[in-house]
Amino acid sequence: MTRLLLLLAVVLAACAAPAPAPPDVVSLAAGQVRGTVDGGHRLFEGIPYATAARWQPPAPAPVWTGVRDATTPGPRCPQPGAAGSEDCLFLNVTTPKAAVGPLPVLVWIHGGAFVGGNGDSYDARDLAGRGLVVVTVNYRLGALGWLAHPALAHDGGTGNFGLLDQQAALRWVRDNIAAFGGDPARVTLAGESAGAMSVCDHLVSPGSAGLFHAAIVQSGPCQANAPATVAETASTAYAAGLGCADPATAAACLRALPPSRLLTPPRYYDLAGVPVAGPVTGGGALPVNPVDAMRDGAAAKVPVLVGVTRDEFTLFLAQQYAATGQTVTADGYPAALARVLGADAAAVAAEYPLAAHGGSAPRALAAALTDAAFACPARDMAGALSRTGPVYAYEFGDLRAPVPDTLSRTPFPLGAAHSLELSYLFGGDAPFDDGQRRLSARMVADWASFVRTGAPGPDWPRYDPAHEQVRALAPDGPRTIGDFAAAHHCGFWRGR
Repeated sequence: MTRLLLLLAVVLAACAAPAPAPPDVVSLAAGQVRGTVDGGHRLFEGIPYATAARWQPPAPAPVWTGVRDATTPGPRCPQPGAAGSEDCLFLNVTTPKAAVGPLPVLVWIHGGAFVGGNGDSYDARDLAGRGLVVVTVNYRLGALGWLAHPALAHDGGTGNFGLLDQQAALRWVRDNIAAFGGDPARVTLAGESAGAMSVCDHLVSPGSAGLFHAAIVQSGPCQANAPATVAETASTAYAAGLGCADPATAAACLRALPPSRLLTPPRYYDLAGVPVAGPVTGGGALPVNPVDAMRDGAAAKVPVLVGVTRDEFTLFLAQQYAATGQTVTADGYPAALARVLGADAAAVAAEYPLAAHGGSAPRALAAALTDAAFACPARDMAGALSRTGPVYAYEFGDLRAPVPDTLSRTPFPLGAAHSLELSYLFGGDAPFDDGQRRLSARMVADWASFVRTGAPGPDWPRYDPAHEQVRALAPDGPRTIGDFAAAHHCGFWRGR
């Protein structure tokens, strides 16, 4: 009888226990979310990680009752070509369908010159298929994200609202990612272009300390941070141009403007002719330029994967051609160099003669600006960081990488241009040939290995300034090169 009663008690307890949540529902501190289960992965989109009034630091996201739909992306932040919404601080989480956690986490910060882009453009299925939890993030853009007017100062100084958004997202990951099967103690922060520049800033920002444990910097012009004095002067002039010149009323005047008037930001920094308005150094949020902190050994001591594409600057010249129908000619090559490089133009023309680039002025100009703005600064960054932690360096070199349709008629080859490596990591159904598919699979595996272990694979050499070994990524197979500095004329640029 006793045994029967015990059995009955077990059966009743089992019947009374709540049913386990379905795999598309996750319980967070703020409430439950329902995502999508498709094939071998789960996707949760449009999860609010913070809220932000205009030009205020982000505040915690509101809580909700019931199950929030997370099957579609949240609104994009206002940007040229997309009105979006100022209520745009959302993120997306992709996991393996059967997550056996805790899994390592990749947090991706999108590029777009701090003016455009969004987190939901990145298809993370392939990376999740390698056993990662992948988070992609929206953050405030343009003047809404980076205006450094003194009337809008906050505890972290002026500007940098987008950087504060990213830190709020990292805190959300710390507090919530375990619910998705992720390990908050194994977070890799990664980004490309403006996203990579943001990663550099987080490597030295006090507010980011301890929120990530490894970093990936893809094509990051991390030197392009503006001092607060420069950004504040440019922002004050920008506000005056919008009719908000009076310092006493500037904040209220700016906050009353429609977002459509704030999509084009002020210009803080000139990156080889490309205007940049983004992170501002000199306040509590970002006390020092990250390049200076790296050189001084003051950056976070975490594993870093850093790299560039071989032909970074062809993308910007192609965009210029698509917008204007014009490109630099052989006769116009000296003048084009002078516009960007001033007094150094003659020396650069001698270092990068047209004959060395098939007589193509766009290719010669792109080579010079690639080396000056991307390749050699990345080499210096790798050397500085390697003195305090493990660093792995790469160069993406697929000269036939697929290009966007809008740039397919450019009258010069783009080669391995800025951003073209992204489809190899987030491409989903990108139009690859067999060699490119193999390269994509290798890159996904190597990036996933780095997120898991802090090293991209056993055949990648650790970077050290004495040998400067760089992993070359191309469809004909990976190899290690030792002539990166010579190929990119870094000795020439170091003296300038």
